[in-house]
Amino acid sequence: MDGREHDMKKGLFSIFYNMALFLYKKACTWGLPLFSSRQVEADLMQLHPGENIEWVKTNYYVKKLGMILGILLIGGALGIAVRLSALGMSLLDQDGRLTRGGCLDGAVEWQLIADDGTGRRDIRLLLFPRTLTEDEAEEMLLRFRRELPGNILGKNQDLQHVTFPLELRDSYEGYPFWVEWESSRPEILDYEGNPCETKAEERVTLGAEIVYAQGGYSWKENISVTVVPPGLTPEEQSYRELEEYLTILEQEERGEETYQLPSSWRGRDLQWRLRVEDNSLLLWALALATSVLICHLSDRDLHERLEKRKKKLKQEYPDVVYRLVLLVGAGMTIRGAFQKMAGDYERKCKKGIKVRPAWDEILYTCRELRAGVSEGAAYEHFGKRTGLREYVRLSGLLAQNLKKGNSMLLERLREEAEKTGEERLLQGRRLGEEAGTKLLVPMVLMLAVVMVMIMVPAFGIL
Repeated sequence: MDGREHDMKKGLFSIFYNMALFLYKKACTWGLPLFSSRQVEADLMQLHPGENIEWVKTNYYVKKLGMILGILLIGGALGIAVRLSALGMSLLDQDGRLTRGGCLDGAVEWQLIADDGTGRRDIRLLLFPRTLTEDEAEEMLLRFRRELPGNILGKNQDLQHVTFPLELRDSYEGYPFWVEWESSRPEILDYEGNPCETKAEERVTLGAEIVYAQGGYSWKENISVTVVPPGLTPEEQSYRELEEYLTILEQEERGEETYQLPSSWRGRDLQWRLRVEDNSLLLWALALATSVLICHLSDRDLHERLEKRKKKLKQEYPDVVYRLVLLVGAGMTIRGAFQKMAGDYERKCKKGIKVRPAWDEILYTCRELRAGVSEGAAYEHFGKRTGLREYVRLSGLLAQNLKKGNSMLLERLREEAEKTGEERLLQGRRLGEEAGTKLLVPMVLMLAVVMVMIMVPAFGIL
């Protein structure tokens, strides 16, 4: 591997680099139009004059492809890991058992999926720990009484529109109280919170006796609720009854370490799974979107680099013309002037001078001349590589001097220098006007501050 291939691998994992290089070669072999953007190739040629365009293009596409592959593979692997984790978490024991928490833990809400062979339905099951003893920690009663109406809502929107079972439990997470419930109308709403089907709205008063076991204190609390007709479909009614059945089983088995989910319901087999959050699709979508974004931003960044280069070339054009006027006026030929300018630039580069695109083009032109390219063709190439009309005009002037032996070359160069000077002056004025416009907002803000500093003392005097 030569030094250039080693530079191509910097910043990329070797596995992504090798994969990207393999895919790029296959795409080129099969003639796929994935890596054949004319705009990108034109930008690369202007950004890297004199370099092997095939190597430059390969370097660019392999780096971009390697970055995309890295994002896709890492994002895909994370998505698969999340997917497998979600699938693993959704599995129950073969006999459908849910493990209860410790006696100091709160109630656990399980999101289940019931499958009876004809369809699936989401089921919510509140699984309590083993029956709490009387030595639980105490909590403030006022806060508990304030939050109690909201704690018993269950799936209902409010207590004035009760259609689903209420959460009338004997204890609530985070509080050391035991609660005993009574209903003023058990035939409408029993003490466990299960409403009966009604044809009209029925008002019921729930009585809660709140007991602080450790201190031996108790308080009474009355809560008014309204039971309304459910208006459920037969299927929804069936699943509601299943949910109520699960609640009854849970209450009967609170002394057990585990809770046994039923394996059948009304003659149909049930399969249970846990509902867990699965973000694998989101990760895959993010990885794909990021890859597309990088693909777009890479080409746009390449074009922005080219535009910055053209801007620098335009800024350096007056210096090139003035230097040519000076050297040709001193008696040098055009070729000698180019060689002089290129030699000076090479010596400065060795001292660490910043890269100057215009002088790079002059240096490349001299290398073409030493390689045997005719002087006229080298000057024409000089103008075309820049892609700017100023340099094309200058290269045409130099090539015309070789073909027709124009004795007025120095005078034409001086006219070009004067024209360039005027354009530079206009450009400076334009930039100054733009800078003044940009400074207008800060000036207005400063004026507002000054006005405030003047007006505040004046109002204080009044």
